[in-house]
Amino acid sequence: MIRVFLVDDQELVRAGFRMLIDSQPDLTVVGEADDGQQAVAALGRTEADVVLMDVRMPRMDGVEATGLIAGRDGAPRVIVLTTFDLDEYAFAAIRAGAAAFLLKDARPEDLLTAIRTVHAGDSVVAPSTTRRLLEHFAASAPAAVGSAPEGRLEMLTEREREVLTLVGRGLSNTEIADAFVVAEATVKTHVSRLLAKTGSRDRVQLVVLAYESGLVGR
Repeated sequence: MIRVFLVDDQELVRAGFRMLIDSQPDLTVVGEADDGQQAVAALGRTEADVVLMDVRMPRMDGVEATGLIAGRDGAPRVIVLTTFDLDEYAFAAIRAGAAAFLLKDARPEDLLTAIRTVHAGDSVVAPSTTRRLLEHFAASAPAAVGSAPEGRLEMLTEREREVLTLVGRGLSNTEIADAFVVAEATVKTHVSRLLAKTGSRDRVQLVVLAYESGLVGR
């Protein structure tokens, strides 16, 4: 069973998510919180695999909560839920450690797929809505704290930079393989090397890096 924790300040929203998730044979809701502060405390004593995190909440927003949760050993994977053109903090939540973000009006099957995908260790970055969100937030988000993005690219080969650029544009491994006329396994190897060389946790952080380093236009 994939254990899901819900964080949203609207009880009706949580109830809808709970009904959807509990209707699946491989998913179960193990807890809920109505703000980030409560979520951080609850997840210190509740084991969960995936967290559905709202962004705008009282007391502690989803960005700060995501950073605190993602920084723990064995932390659950966080999916940020946002409203396009309104939640400008969603990109910051990705920087803070979220594995994915989805629009709140996403189809139920897309949400369920996202939960299973991030639980399997991948990240949700391919849909066109996500590409538009990245472009929207990258244009206005403040610079990330830490080492300069350009410095993290120094060890990359030319082909790895090309792969990172396409990852930043939201292409899947299959689409990248088609673009370069190579096997998908070759692309997976490039992505694995990119993660290791840049110190990125997952594919979403590679997308952020591609934007911040200028490989993908803002």
